[in-house]
Amino acid sequence: MSGVLPRRTAVIVFLAFAFAYFLSALVRAVTATLAPTLAQEFTLQASDLGLLAGGYFLGFAATQLPLGTWLDRHGPKKVALGFLGVAVVGSLVFSVATGFSGLLAGRVLCGAGVSACLMAPLTGYRRWLEPTAQMRANSWMLMTGSLGMVASTLPVQWALPLVGWRPLFWGLAGLIVLAMVVIAVWVPSWGSSPTKPAGAAGSQVAGDGPVPEGYAMVWRHPYFQRLAPLGFFVYGGMVAMQTLWAGPWMQRVAGYTPLESATGLFWINVSMLCTFWTWGMVSPWLLRKGLGADRLMAAGLPLCLVVLLGIIVAGPQAGGGAWALFCVSCTFVSLSQPAVAMAFPQALAGRALSAYNLVIFAGVFVVQWGIGLAVDAFAAAGLSTVPSFQAAMGVYLACNALAYAWFLLRGQRHNVLSTSTP
Repeated sequence: MSGVLPRRTAVIVFLAFAFAYFLSALVRAVTATLAPTLAQEFTLQASDLGLLAGGYFLGFAATQLPLGTWLDRHGPKKVALGFLGVAVVGSLVFSVATGFSGLLAGRVLCGAGVSACLMAPLTGYRRWLEPTAQMRANSWMLMTGSLGMVASTLPVQWALPLVGWRPLFWGLAGLIVLAMVVIAVWVPSWGSSPTKPAGAAGSQVAGDGPVPEGYAMVWRHPYFQRLAPLGFFVYGGMVAMQTLWAGPWMQRVAGYTPLESATGLFWINVSMLCTFWTWGMVSPWLLRKGLGADRLMAAGLPLCLVVLLGIIVAGPQAGGGAWALFCVSCTFVSLSQPAVAMAFPQALAGRALSAYNLVIFAGVFVVQWGIGLAVDAFAAAGLSTVPSFQAAMGVYLACNALAYAWFLLRGQRHNVLSTSTP
């Protein structure tokens, strides 16, 4: 990686943040593996599981707007350390929960606490790295997140009979404290960075002009409005499937055992890890060839719609491999995050990224809980388990198709397609 930071420093900073994001993804995805255990111990319904998993994203989304402002003002290091402290508390609360309310409170705190683990480094990369390096760093951060999700599947499933799920969260709390130490030691603050941050109203970054306080400039930006439905339904839905509903589908529709389901989730996340590694390798080359984020998303996202339709039609024949293919085909939408950052001035990058992340994780919460509600509603209407899941996924497919259509139509209207900076 090259740019404002020297290469060696940039690599060290990346590794420090990557460790924290690895833990963030592990905490995020572990509910899919723990779902059978928690459902049995606490007598949870499908809607309860959806709300429990979505509670993480509710806490995550609730912090995004103040997070963006604080990132622009104080920089990634201070903000990440403060938020990770909340994640430690959340992990401990979850580990001692005696009922659903305690589990939900722990998940909300965990979500709030790790909400800076991706936005903090991406904000830093906007100032510390060149555009092509930003694309690569974004993809490889997501790769480390996939590695965390891999760790949340078979390793967690193997550990459950040995130590139980509560001590797992004690260990996670300890690892988060370690990540805080690593960030405190390795990551530079804005003040020691080679570039001067700009965080106040009317501040100016060379070539970018004055940047006002608040989020009005972000919400009104035509490119942000164009991407918002994709972020909500496609990106948010991909995370919702990967972190929750792929597991119940494999067990309740495809007939997998809990161990088989955990194995399926393991390979889904391995597939995502490999895909994001590949994106990190090829995205700078694609950008230099004039294939920017918009062109790639327009060409690639129909694949995920076709795959999801195939899963719905196949029903019990669609297992872990089909869900891996769906998640991989959705990864085109991950290009939207660095594209959003580069569409705004540097002094607004934290707010732009956090606002978009708010859209994504609000989508995760709505899709996770909404599919659970839909499955229960279709079951109450008289459908059996498999048709209930198929109908719920059909509603989700329609939402994705509408979001993609909006992306194409707004692109034609505003003519914001670009080869270098979207």
